[in-house]
Amino acid sequence: MISESELLQLPNDLESFRVERTVSTDDKGKFNEAVCAFANDMPASKLPGYLLIGADDKTGKPNGLKATDNLMTQLGGLALDGNILPSPAITVYKISLSSGEGDIVIVEVQPSDLPPVRYKGRTWIRRTAQKAVANQTEEAILTERRTAAARTFDAQPCAGATVSDLALDLFTSTYRPYAIDAETIAENHRSIEQQLASLRFFDVTRGQPTNAGLILFAKDLANWLPNAYVQYVRFDGSTVADDVLSEKRFQGDLLTMGRELSSFVGLITNHRPVRTSPLQEITVSDYPEVAIRELLMNAVLHRSYEAPSPVRFYQYSDRIEIQNPGPLYGLARPENFPTATSYRNPVLAEAMKTLGFVNRFGRGVIKAQAALKRNGNPPAEFNFGDLHFGVTIRVRPFGMRA
Repeated sequence: MISESELLQLPNDLESFRVERTVSTDDKGKFNEAVCAFANDMPASKLPGYLLIGADDKTGKPNGLKATDNLMTQLGGLALDGNILPSPAITVYKISLSSGEGDIVIVEVQPSDLPPVRYKGRTWIRRTAQKAVANQTEEAILTERRTAAARTFDAQPCAGATVSDLALDLFTSTYRPYAIDAETIAENHRSIEQQLASLRFFDVTRGQPTNAGLILFAKDLANWLPNAYVQYVRFDGSTVADDVLSEKRFQGDLLTMGRELSSFVGLITNHRPVRTSPLQEITVSDYPEVAIRELLMNAVLHRSYEAPSPVRFYQYSDRIEIQNPGPLYGLARPENFPTATSYRNPVLAEAMKTLGFVNRFGRGVIKAQAALKRNGNPPAEFNFGDLHFGVTIRVRPFGMRA
């Protein structure tokens, strides 16, 4: 974080490529565009950008703003609501000026490792002091920069795969309309490989789909990632030694698998009417669908796709257990879970948000816990292993009122 003295030393011209000032406190669209542009770091400065709220855009002078907790919370949510993808790294804080002229709220934005970053399907950049939507050449520069710096497994190219291994109609008719705004698509004259690359699904330098591209659009995903599936087993008891009542494998491209999982969850939660009075009854279930769905999608998103095992989805007589290969990742630790989130698969995180499987980043576990409480289930229990991450959801106690 910058200090007051550093704040006062920031460039005093209208707005440099690293600084944008505004006195508005409710122009969320403008805030999002600024954050997106700073995250793309078009000049490749590798330095953070600063959105300064409470400073006049022409003079740089403070306007007497008094920062409220509500304003700080709203600004912190810019990185979490899924409108900017991939989700940027931001820090929000305020400096109360010693001169008594009010507060300056600072949104500090780090350059993204996975450009191009888009706000509602558009790639915003800064050309010197001005924001603009990137043209095709500028998007290509950002794409090449991301390719050179690719670190996560999902962003890396898959050796041996080609564009012919992808079901391109899934991309053009199902995914692209949700990821890119209609005007940009209409003006797009790039090849399909370049379009895929702009969304981190293809490496144009090597001529290969990325692992994320295959997970989303492969004609035969098992040929490339044989363990990228979810294994469901239902046991007639409380241990794996009990008889197996049913089993099912969910596999294939992410869109198909996600839809099948979402539908299947509704079949196993045991909805039933319970009479609460002689004239009234309510519908209860062993498990709330939303909780199981959120925790399943969390496992699919955060699993290690390099590991030689599937996501395990086991249902016992008294509980459901979901286990994904790969431990907590990055900055996430047992002591700060679930408030701290790091994405092992950031490209897939963006895709799952685009497809609607994730509504808001970093909120899935919290949403699941709230749904369990409403339904009368105990809180979900988490198991942090060295090679896996697991969650146990206990059945709703019999007879408990909703």
